[in-house]
Amino acid sequence: MAEQARVVGSLPVANVQELAEACNAGVDDDQQVPERYLSKDPSTEEVVAGDDSACVIPVIDLHKLQDPQTSEEECAKLASACLNWGLFQLINHGVPDEVTRNLMSDVVEFLKQPLQAKKECSQQADSLEGYGPAFVVSEDQKLEWADMLYLQVHPSESRELRFWPTRPASFRRSVDVYSLEGRELAYRLLEFMAKGVGADPASLRGVFQGQTQGMRVNYYPPCRQQANRVLGLRPHTDVGGLTLLLQMNHDVQGLQVKKDGKWFAVQAVDGALVVNVGDVLEK
Repeated sequence: MAEQARVVGSLPVANVQELAEACNAGVDDDQQVPERYLSKDPSTEEVVAGDDSACVIPVIDLHKLQDPQTSEEECAKLASACLNWGLFQLINHGVPDEVTRNLMSDVVEFLKQPLQAKKECSQQADSLEGYGPAFVVSEDQKLEWADMLYLQVHPSESRELRFWPTRPASFRRSVDVYSLEGRELAYRLLEFMAKGVGADPASLRGVFQGQTQGMRVNYYPPCRQQANRVLGLRPHTDVGGLTLLLQMNHDVQGLQVKKDGKWFAVQAVDGALVVNVGDVLEK
């Protein structure tokens, strides 16, 4: 995916932040949101939401995975979560609070800037990296109500710094530190995932060692008109190996995972990372 990003870019469309500012200031309800952003049919699939689903989504404890006395049982639980859900919440993950706080703070400061300032690291025609709408690849594609900042972070020599924000000044440092922590955590998880299915713990790590790692920041501007017909992210699977999701606003629930024809709301556990198994591992 990273190599493709260097030769295929996203088609030019307006930033969603720009659309949101115009739509939210409008008075004609029929013209609030462009048709390309509106879902044609409300979902008829069952959604399991609220407190009842909080205990359903598997929660994996990295401390237990690393403790010889509890590792075998927790590895089996991890394997079950991957096979049956493809998603779990990871607690006691070991990423220092300071590292996540610094990243969150810098992401917020970047997103708070006026759109014109953020356009300094806009997507270009030859790349999917940078700031802008998410992966627009056709003229008739239904679009998501979100802007994103996508960066390739590893290997470090492949970074395109023209897309990396310079404001706030600490942004690049925060991303660098967090991405290193995330990479090592992903390697540890891959070892335990292999162990959980009876494989050599080093086997999965060996497959992904040195492969590309990206970071994506999603920004969902408020939509005050026809909000029930726009989606920040449409139903999808992740194309990579593992996604480590750090949620910024736990008060606004939006993430759902589909299992057995039903959508389950993912109620964020405080301090946890949401881990999603991507297409590469699924195959």
